Parts: sequence; structure tokens; C-alpha cells
Amino acid sequence: MTDLERRVAGLERRLDAMERGPQAPTVPEGTFWALEGLKEQLAEVASGGVLFTGAVRLPGDKEYEWQYATITDELLASDWTDMAETFAALGHGLRLRLLREVLGGRSSATELAELDDVGTSGQIYHHLRQLTAAGWLRSAGRGRYEVPAGRVVPLLVALTAARPA
Repeated sequence: MTDLERRVAGLERRLDAMERGPQAPTVPEGTFWALEGLKEQLAEVASGGVLFTGAVRLPGDKEYEWQYATITDELLASDWTDMAETFAALGHGLRLRLLREVLGGRSSATELAELDDVGTSGQIYHHLRQLTAAGWLRSAGRGRYEVPAGRVVPLLVALTAARPA
């Protein structure tokens, strides 16, 4: 195959992928190392478990590494209503945008108020309070906010889980 044919074939694959829209990444066979490790750890537990993990680098070279695992029986037996407020805080488009902006490096209420279509400063503070009360944000002093390190990967996991299949 000539160089030109390879390039055209590559462009056609990219065009096909763009026309199909976002797809879950394909995982080559044999690459479920995290799942296999979890199954080994939980060999004695009949109900199994859930694991999520991530290694993330955000703007400003902030790096986060995080993992969490739980036994299925414990999760199913817990009171899920205790988590409603945490999920409710993510149930508003503007709050999700504010979280994305904070992760992207805008950390002050003033910087957030300068964005288009975010409402009044009073509305922004209302949403920041909701996110802070639910634990998705915390005050970093002097009107600045940050996503707590232990919430970065869980937030990205929740967003990944919410994407269309």
C-alpha cells in the first residue's frame, strides 16, 4: 500500500468514527488487569465488588491518583438516600459547568462570574454553596474554590457513567 493509500484509509477511519459520534473506547482482549485484580482480591466474597480508579493530569500540571473499592453486599445494604444530596448537586447544568471550569483552572468566584451565561453573582454563589455543601467543592480561601483531591476521580467517574452507551 502506498503512503497516500494509507493516509486516505486513516482519514476514512477517522471520518467514520466522527459520524458515529462518541463511542466507548474499545479495550483490546486481555487488558482487564484492574478487573482481574479485583476478582483475585474478592475470590472469597460471593457477591463480588466494585472498583473505580484513575490517574488524572489537569491544567496547571495538577495530578491526581485515586482508587476505591467496595463489596457489593455492603453497597446494596447501605442507605442510598444518604447520597441523594450529593447526586442532586450534580443534577444542574450550571453546576456541572462550574465544576468543569474549576477543574480547568478558574478558581475564584470573580473568574466564574466573568463567564458567559452563568447568571448573576448571587446565582453563582448559590450554586457554589450547593456544590460545597455536597462535597464537590471546597473553599480554598479568598473567594477561591477547588475540587477536593478525593473528589476529582469520582467526579470524572460519575460523568463517564452518565455518558450515553
